[in-house]
Amino acid sequence: MRSSTLRMPRKIHYGEKAFKKLAEEVTFLGAKGLIISDPVMEKLGNVRKCEQTLKNNHIRVAKYLGIESEPTDQYINKALELFKKEECQFIIALGGGSCIDTAKGVAVLASNGGDISDYMNNKTVAKHNPVPLIAIPTTSGTGSEVTDVTTITNTRNDVKMMIKQTAFLPSIAIVDPEFSLSSPPNTTSATGVDALTHAIEAYISKQAHSFTDMLALSASKIILSNIKEAYYDGNNVEVREKMAYASMQAGMAFSDSSVCLVHGMSRPIGAIFKVPHGISNAMLMPAIMEYNLDACTNELAQLADNAFNNIEHLSSDEKAKHLIQEIKYLCSELNIPNLREWGIDKNEFENALSKMAEDAIKSGSPGNNPKVPTEKEIISLYKKCYDYQFDLNKV
Repeated sequence: MRSSTLRMPRKIHYGEKAFKKLAEEVTFLGAKGLIISDPVMEKLGNVRKCEQTLKNNHIRVAKYLGIESEPTDQYINKALELFKKEECQFIIALGGGSCIDTAKGVAVLASNGGDISDYMNNKTVAKHNPVPLIAIPTTSGTGSEVTDVTTITNTRNDVKMMIKQTAFLPSIAIVDPEFSLSSPPNTTSATGVDALTHAIEAYISKQAHSFTDMLALSASKIILSNIKEAYYDGNNVEVREKMAYASMQAGMAFSDSSVCLVHGMSRPIGAIFKVPHGISNAMLMPAIMEYNLDACTNELAQLADNAFNNIEHLSSDEKAKHLIQEIKYLCSELNIPNLREWGIDKNEFENALSKMAEDAIKSGSPGNNPKVPTEKEIISLYKKCYDYQFDLNKV
C-alpha cells in the first residue's frame, strides 16, 4: 500500500449551535481580528454576530466586506492592505467559498509576502505559518473550510488559479447549519452539486486512498439523499445539517486525493465567462462522467451501490450508468442550465476554446482523471457541454 496523507484543520466544530464555539476560539488569537465577508452576510446580520462575539471578548474588529463575486487577486490585495493597516492578528472568514478562499490568501500573504499568483503550481512555497484563520461557511458546497486549496482568479490574464499548499488550510473550522438557512434555492443547488462533484472526483481520482474513499462514499450518499429536500425546503435545519456535514466530508476527501477533469474544465469557464464555480461544475459533470465511464466503471458502480437501493441485480456497467442518469435527472430537477442557457455567446465560447483547454490542462487537475484527456478531447467536451440536455424531454 502506497504512502498517503490526510490533512485537516487542527480543530473542527460542527453541528447545530457550533457557532457558540467562536467565543472560546478567539480568546487567545490576539487583540484585533479582521472579518472577511460579503454584503449579503452583513445584511443578514451574520457579520454583526461575529463582531459582537469578538467585542464581548474585548477584541477589536476590522471588516473587509468587498467580496461580491468569485474570489480574485484584487480582493486579496485589498483585504491584505486593510489587515496590515489595522494591525490585525487573526482572520475570521464568514461566507461561501469566495470569502473563505480570499481569507486563505490573505492569511498566507500576511506572513509570507509576495503576490498570490506566485504560489500557483508551487512556484513559491509558504515557509512561515499563516496568520490564524477561523473559517465559518454559510453554504454547503465548497468545503473550503477544511481544505488546503484556494481558487483565485488572476484578473491580469483571466486564469482561475488552483493553489494547493498546507499553509492554505484554515486553523479552525466552525460549521453551523444555521448559517446556511439563508441560502436561496439556486445557491443551494449549485453548492450542493459542487460538493457532490468533489465527492465523486475524490473517489475516482488517481490519488484516492482508503481514508478519502471512506469520506467520499459517505458524502455522496448523504448529498444524493438530501439535496432535493434542501433545495425545496431551505428552512429544514436537519437537512441543512446533513448537507453541511457532507460538504465538509467531500472537502476533506478532495483536499487529500485531488479533483479531476470536471474542476479542470470548470475553472476556465468561471474565469472567462464569470459563471459561479458550483454552476460550472454542474454544467460539465454529466457529460464528463459519460466520457470517464469506460475508465472507472467499477468506481462509479461502487458509488451507485452505496447511494441507491434495489440495484443489486444490475451489472457494474449498468450501475455506473444508473448513477450518471440519476445525476442528469438531479441537474434537471435543480434547474441547472447548460452553457447556452446561461447566456454565453456561442461565438465567444468557440473563440475561447483553445485557451480554456490549455488553462484546464495547466491547472493539473485533468492529470488526476482516470482517463487523461488530450487538448483536442477537452475542446470536444466543451462543445458537447455547450447545449447539453440533462433531461432529454426538456425543451
